[in-house]
Amino acid sequence: MAQQPEGPTAEELAARTPGEFWESRYRAWADSGATWASRVNPVLAEVAGGLPPGTALDLACGAGGDSLWLAARGWRVTAVDISPTAVDRLADVARARGLDASVATECHDLALTFPAGAFDLVSAQYFHTPYDLPRGAILRTAARALRPGGRLLVVDHGSLAPWSWKPAADARFPTPDEIYAGIGLPASGWTAERAEARDRLATGPGGQTATVTDHILVVRRAVDADPAPAA
Repeated sequence: MAQQPEGPTAEELAARTPGEFWESRYRAWADSGATWASRVNPVLAEVAGGLPPGTALDLACGAGGDSLWLAARGWRVTAVDISPTAVDRLADVARARGLDASVATECHDLALTFPAGAFDLVSAQYFHTPYDLPRGAILRTAARALRPGGRLLVVDHGSLAPWSWKPAADARFPTPDEIYAGIGLPASGWTAERAEARDRLATGPGGQTATVTDHILVVRRAVDADPAPAA
């Protein structure tokens, strides 16, 4: 198996803000001429494919493959990322595909600001960063932005592929139950509809494949809950 590449050093992280770091990554990707927004994450396709289209929030949308997939299936999507290049390129691709009326892009550092609105689906796919991030608080805000009956889908790494950054020696992957506990929702009003670890065959940027583990959490807001706050 190929050795995992080294991630950014502490010095590299300290030299840039989170926004600068991720903007440099997406700017380099855009400048390389790589295909943009080409794939949907498989768990999102599985979960959302069985739901009626509504309003969706794509947290840390990156290249936007998930947002475009949802929009093509009738969802109205708010796509959010910390990188201006990521959201600008996604807006360009949505326009080229005739989906711009269904995809609204916003630039947010989610540690500081959160998009307004109420949603039937909030998706947080591999919402990881090498910087400190109040993830539990962000996901709690996301859960509270759900409409009654809406779902928060969180998919985390349960293992890393050989082409992913090498984790710190003491790194561990929280279980879905631990992720849910970390969100800190009240005992009533939300439930963990699904919490599981599942293996899948992943394909890397060079076409290589490896079996990886996903940690999957689906949180549902009660159907009879009070509506989410209006935008």
